[in-house]
Amino acid sequence: MEKQVLLEVKNLKKHFSLSRKTTLKAVDGVSFQIYQGETFGIVGESGCGKSTAGRTIIGLYDQTEGEVIFNGKDVHSLNKHEKFQMQKKMQMIFQDPYASLNPRSTVREIISEPMEVHGLYPNKLERLERVYQLLEDVGLNREHANRYPHEFSGGQRQRIGIARALALDPDFIIADEPISALDVSVQAQVVNLLKKLQDEKGLTYLFIAHDLSMVKQISNRIGVMYLGHLVELTSSSQLYKNPLHPYTKALLSAIPIPDPDIEDKRERIILEGDIPSPIDPPSGCVFRTRCAHAMDVCARVKPEWQEIVKEHFVACHLYNGVETSESVGPKINMMAKI
Repeated sequence: MEKQVLLEVKNLKKHFSLSRKTTLKAVDGVSFQIYQGETFGIVGESGCGKSTAGRTIIGLYDQTEGEVIFNGKDVHSLNKHEKFQMQKKMQMIFQDPYASLNPRSTVREIISEPMEVHGLYPNKLERLERVYQLLEDVGLNREHANRYPHEFSGGQRQRIGIARALALDPDFIIADEPISALDVSVQAQVVNLLKKLQDEKGLTYLFIAHDLSMVKQISNRIGVMYLGHLVELTSSSQLYKNPLHPYTKALLSAIPIPDPDIEDKRERIILEGDIPSPIDPPSGCVFRTRCAHAMDVCARVKPEWQEIVKEHFVACHLYNGVETSESVGPKINMMAKI
């Protein structure tokens, strides 16, 4: 059965003009597709542009260049009424459950506000029943409806944020680092809740995070971002089994392994230097200033986005000239051990 594309991002750029001569290139030419019913993960260090990409995709930021096609329509070409209608189908879960909820509103008011704005459930009793149902869907109960955000823990607040995102019965949800502000013991609970809701409601997720180990638990495919660019994209299992880009390998090497014997023996890849500024990114390959395998060509030419094996894409000069076929797998595996 052919996969149905729900959202397609084409050469998306988001630049911020800081002055007449200074431009910050937060997202600089990102392209990918998200299939209906899947979870697409985006990972990378802080400042790589992943959250800006998410906010631009949903329309909180206007794009500088490129297209975001959702259900066959360009998000940034819609008129005001069309954008208002589209909001029902695209929602967002924010990173900070403390800052994203109005402290002066009750949980009932927070969850019911989107319904009021969009004219859903005009009958107050029906709307209240919908709030109760959403609270139960996210693992809370109806008694919580009349409480205020400060009366809840961080994990409970994020559940309220999830309930609010579900209020309009969306098809697509952008989860912008939804677990990074939570205790480690709570993170797995929230991830399991998102997976459960996806199965029950047929949701599609864009899951943004910097923790590769947690992204693996929920994502079907993962895109790795560095300094506003995608450097690698493939299935979750393939990314862990056979990472190609030197940056991806460094990120994976930072994930601790529970077995102390293996952890003591394995080699950690330490990236030298700081992340360059998106105001003045390096020429050619943006990762070359921290890459142990940088070549002369890396400074002169931006690496092409290429499919090395089926559905495994990478932008790196180390793989120039590698033919796109399954037969080159062993050759790539040797290269992947650099």
